Amino acid sequence: MSLRINDTAPDFEAETTHGKIRFHDWIGNQWAILFSHPKDFTPVCTTELGYMAKIEPEFTKRNAKLIGLSVDPVDRHDAWAKDIEETQGAAVKYPMIGDSDLQVAKLYNMLPADEVASDGRTAATNATVRSVFIVGPDKKIKLMLTYPMTTGRNFDEILRVLDSMQLTARHKVATPVNWKHGDDVIITPAVSNEEAEKSFPGFKTIKPYLRTTKQPS
Repeated sequence: MSLRINDTAPDFEAETTHGKIRFHDWIGNQWAILFSHPKDFTPVCTTELGYMAKIEPEFTKRNAKLIGLSVDPVDRHDAWAKDIEETQGAAVKYPMIGDSDLQVAKLYNMLPADEVASDGRTAATNATVRSVFIVGPDKKIKLMLTYPMTTGRNFDEILRVLDSMQLTARHKVATPVNWKHGDDVIITPAVSNEEAEKSFPGFKTIKPYLRTTKQPS
């Protein structure tokens, strides 16, 4: 079965660099960012993991946890982490899942269900294991994003999306194109003008279906 936004994120048990976890229990009442890699010791992924290590405090401020995944055993992740710290200047403190049996990659539809795990797999074989999933405290998938191997992911964008989702979960607003924290937002069509006057005094009507207001605090 394919996964869609608002589906329950598949639960699983897996070995990580922080020990064995059950995913839903590990998330607890926080948000989670699961981001995957086709192989250890790959150049683009090395830069990505290092950058995520640098900005992890920003996710922590937003009540979000990071967890990486790579289609290699955990002991290789530990060795890779040393290279990441040496070349990127940041130590990976978040857990990394060892998925050499492809269990999680298959559960999350990053690889076909009939793929067979083996030591001979390469980054090219696992090219589709390049996805980011944001999972909410309700264990529902909020975002899915997949990149090609040759293009490094923009994790500042993941922070931006997380800000938007957390804001719009609290208020009856949506965020417009290229929105950043602090910019004006859109009042959702489900809110009547009368309700908008109470909740968003001074809002601006551009079209009957397009009303903007200052970002709620």
